[in-house]
Formats: sequence, structure tokens, C-alpha cells
Amino acid sequence: QVQLVESGGGLVQAGGSLRLSCAASGRTFSIYAMGWFRQAPGKAREFVASMNWSGINTNYRESVKGRFTISRDNAKNTVYMQMNSLKPEDAAVYFCAARGNRNSPDYNYWGQGTQVTVSS
Repeated sequence: QVQLVESGGGLVQAGGSLRLSCAASGRTFSIYAMGWFRQAPGKAREFVASMNWSGINTNYRESVKGRFTISRDNAKNTVYMQMNSLKPEDAAVYFCAARGNRNSPDYNYWGQGTQVTVSS
């Protein structure tokens, strides 16, 4: 099992920045990739960004490209997402997730989520 704990959410004005952290514990050696997802009230959860555990490959949702950056510190088993130039439409609960199988796109483990609120 892998446990994920997010932190770093909060309230920020439009144009501001936040950095989310996701600390992984447990069978972290089994992680193939990490991702960030978000869910706004009344909307479906959506993909935001991902990175394979080696850090070589990253992917971003089109609307966050150039503003969000996913990174990792393997020594700390932590994945980060730097969010700059935040917009009101970025407000959501952000979830960290881990994918254990390179041959499956499914994310097997999820954190509890951290709230990001962006005021206009």
C-alpha cells in the first residue's frame, strides 16, 4: 500500500501562487508515476499534471501549461506542484494520486485532497 498526504492548499488572490506538496509513504518503490487531479464543486474530477517517478516525463492539462509545474524530491518521497498566475477557475480540491503499473493508466492510490481557493 501507498499512503499519500497533500498539503499546501489555501486561499490566494487571482494572480497569486501556491505550492502543493504530496508526501508518499509505504511501498513507494512500487510507484510508477504521480499525478495531480482537481475537482470543483458540481464538476467531475479532472487531470491536472503528472510525472513518472524518474521525473523524465511530465504531462499537463492544457489550461495550466506555463503556469503549473510538477516536480519531485525522491529523497523525500514528495511530489510538488507549483501553481503560478492562479485564476478563479483553478479553485478546486486538489488530489494527489499514485500509479503503480506502467501498463495501466489507472491511479491506484489517492490522497485526501487539499482545498485551493482563488479570489477574484
